[in-house]
Amino acid sequence: MKAGKMEPITIQDTKYSLERNSIGAKCLFIEGDHTDFDGEQVDGRFQCKLNDTNANSLRERIPWLRPQPLGLATSFGFGDRLGSATPGHIAAVTNTGIAPIFAQQSVRENERTGRNPRGVLDDAMWAIFEAKWKDPWGADADHVKEISDLAPFFSAGYTFYTIDPNLHVDNDAHTDPFETLSHKVNTLPWELLAFNLADFRKKYLENPFTLGDLNLGFSEEDLFRALGKYGRAIAHIKTLSDYLVENLASFDLEVSVDETDTPTSVKEHYFIASELRRLHVPFVSLAPRFIGSFEKGVDYIGDLGTFERELENHAKVMHAIGGYKISIHTGSDKFSIYPIIAQYTNNLVHVKTAGTSYLEALKVIALTNIPLFREIYEYAYQHYETDRLTYHVSGKLENVPLPAAMLASELLGLFDQFDARQVLHVTFGSVLDKFNDSFQEAIKKNANLYTQLLEEHFRHHLEPFIVPG
Repeated sequence: MKAGKMEPITIQDTKYSLERNSIGAKCLFIEGDHTDFDGEQVDGRFQCKLNDTNANSLRERIPWLRPQPLGLATSFGFGDRLGSATPGHIAAVTNTGIAPIFAQQSVRENERTGRNPRGVLDDAMWAIFEAKWKDPWGADADHVKEISDLAPFFSAGYTFYTIDPNLHVDNDAHTDPFETLSHKVNTLPWELLAFNLADFRKKYLENPFTLGDLNLGFSEEDLFRALGKYGRAIAHIKTLSDYLVENLASFDLEVSVDETDTPTSVKEHYFIASELRRLHVPFVSLAPRFIGSFEKGVDYIGDLGTFERELENHAKVMHAIGGYKISIHTGSDKFSIYPIIAQYTNNLVHVKTAGTSYLEALKVIALTNIPLFREIYEYAYQHYETDRLTYHVSGKLENVPLPAAMLASELLGLFDQFDARQVLHVTFGSVLDKFNDSFQEAIKKNANLYTQLLEEHFRHHLEPFIVPG
């Protein structure tokens, strides 16, 4: 999808297009009614900057520029830390039948990139407008932890909310002595759970659950560990869900319990999904913490046979309870398990990616501006040990080539090396804080190459989830 002059879009006798102005800046040009737009007349057309005011006015006039809930469609989240990756994402997802989320960024990522929810949405929207993408697309307020996180996403018009209750998950309950566990269970916020312990005993202990050949009989210890580990998290999810319901007419809700110390067992998956259903939490996707290791920028780490057996059982739970899909977090570059996920979920799946688009941007710089890439790589190398602390990665600096020792011809090899990918991946905040202007300029100059690399990279991600016909 190469950049070029956009053919105007005509809505009620008014024409809209994105073009370069006389000094090379991309602008919105309007021929006709320009009420509510901010700009000036230039050679018989109204020229507008790509700012908040004009983005909002354009969304009001063109419905397909507004994100919307995607429901149970097979979906894919494209994180974009630079604000320039959406053309490549559109090129990759076109004609796949997969529903895209083009605007996706977490509160933490916004803090580290210096962006905000409205800016993330607007950057995606301008690319959607220029590409004339008219199919449904979503906007994900990712890893929302508290009600206080929500206001900027509400005002920007986000349609997908990923609740992250990790701070309320009690990881110690996985191994606590039963006496300690009993105390924790007895002090749960029962009024928020709208059940008492006797109700839970009756539901989970009196009648074992059988899903085909999968027996989910709960012992008392199973129940207490599930309650102790996830009880407060479920109450917190309910609180945030109620707030969303009160403030939004429609939205997609995802529940994420993937950032825990131990995997979500199949019984725990059943417990979480069943309780969310009982509490009328309208979730459309659930992200468990799967067995094995999902690390940034690299393929799945673990035994594929074990993963397949566990995933099959998780999928049985999902299909039995119904009304939601399984979500795969840290989902980029997990090529070895995509076919397994597609098979057992029957494509009732959402895959969430983020930093892999940033890595492709770094690859553009490595291909076109070797001195800048060397500086970025050396800076990332220096900041990795600090920046890695808030990410699940195992890459080691001692396994990464020293920046000063590398030949120019060797630099691209970093993108195929496990440890180097993680060093480059998780230092994005530090790198963009120092190099943002030169980084963005390099990508702007090589926009077509960036789009091409993204299209190729994400086609590899999406192919296992495309349903023939």
